[in-house]
Amino acid sequence: MTVSISRQIAFEILRRIEAEGAYASDLLHAELGAQVKPADAALATELVMGVLRWRRLLDFLLERQLKKAVGRLDLAVAIALRMGAYQLRFLGKVPARAAVNESVEVVKHERKSSAASLVNAVLRKIASEAKSPPEKCLPLDLDSAERLAILHSHPAWMVKRWLPRFGEAQTIALLEANNRAPRLSCAVHAVGQRVEIIRNLEKHGLRVQPGALLKSAFAVTGGSPVRTPAFRAGQISVQDEASQAIPLLLAVREADRVLDLCAAPGGKTGPLVRAAGKTGTVVAADRHAHRLRAMASQFARLGLTNVQLAEIDATRPLPFCGEFERILVDAPCSGTGTLARHPEIRWRLRPEQLAESSEQQKQMVTNALAHLSRGGRLVYSTCSIEPEENEEVVASVMENSPAVRRVPIAEAVSTLAPHLAANLSAAQLFAADGFFRTSPAAHPTDGFFAALLEKT
Repeated sequence: MTVSISRQIAFEILRRIEAEGAYASDLLHAELGAQVKPADAALATELVMGVLRWRRLLDFLLERQLKKAVGRLDLAVAIALRMGAYQLRFLGKVPARAAVNESVEVVKHERKSSAASLVNAVLRKIASEAKSPPEKCLPLDLDSAERLAILHSHPAWMVKRWLPRFGEAQTIALLEANNRAPRLSCAVHAVGQRVEIIRNLEKHGLRVQPGALLKSAFAVTGGSPVRTPAFRAGQISVQDEASQAIPLLLAVREADRVLDLCAAPGGKTGPLVRAAGKTGTVVAADRHAHRLRAMASQFARLGLTNVQLAEIDATRPLPFCGEFERILVDAPCSGTGTLARHPEIRWRLRPEQLAESSEQQKQMVTNALAHLSRGGRLVYSTCSIEPEENEEVVASVMENSPAVRRVPIAEAVSTLAPHLAANLSAAQLFAADGFFRTSPAAHPTDGFFAALLEKT
């Protein structure tokens, strides 16, 4: 018996994520090219993302049979067990025999034949209790946070942070959202051709749904939009709707001088360039040369020429003589608002990293404000739901920047209102404190935060 192509791809991607610190979305995009059949690509994606999302629960169930930590096993054996357990627990259409046997073949293929009998025995036991609710396996003395962390497969420290802030019901909703596959949303660049673009996507077998936040956006199922002529022609891009909303908050005008300070991968830069027009100036900066090269390729696909790329470390004073009317600081962050899309983050992030990120973010915003013109607007945004990276950054910067104020909430709401989908009020996206927020628990998007600042 040989290992199916879908399981071979999934195993190798999971191995590289663990061994090299790679990201699932990048590897899936690279590996699942046109040469891979759609059915194989779909199963490989399901296995990779499912194992990553449910790793904690899978390890808990496996360790009941192993009597030792999965982390102590050889990496190939651990991955094969997780893949098998995920199929047995979550993929009812996969026959138990196939899930067990192919996992055994995986370890044999990886020259770990000595572990084949272990994998076979453990997964057979997992199969025998696959229909039993995992709650029945939990020790009775677990506290609420630990129980939720295991059942919903998150680090306990995250759950302990969220429970007092959100309450149990909202925390559970967030945990559940993080374990669902996110909507595959697209941004339309050729707005005048929207109807034609959607018709062509449907001709290629994709099912199109209206945007949940933005009237210019849409979501697709049933295939990959990056394989379509519309994507290749630069008419659309794959981008979460909350991410699409961020550059709109800047309200860029024709001929504005605009700085996109942490621009990579470049998805938010395009709307800024189009809004500034041929007479505007847009600088897209990033500290890594390879990411700038990737952006250049992206901009070439999109036909964006009126943009300057700059290699800049935003945590240091910026090398500009002039000022900008609009600045976007979409800061690097923990990414806790994207755990459905990037589930590996939950296993890599450590609580002490939040404070480290916060200090860097404060420096970035402070450096950017030094080059914001009087009356100009700066948007600070993250894909984090943690206060250290959001509200606390803004409070600290404003305390040390007397010439900066928050854009009034009514003005912020009116900025976004024209772009929103029908039946959605901009006020629903701004809390009483005036900050823009989305949450996977409340919206079919990633969790984003944004603050609108202006220099007086």
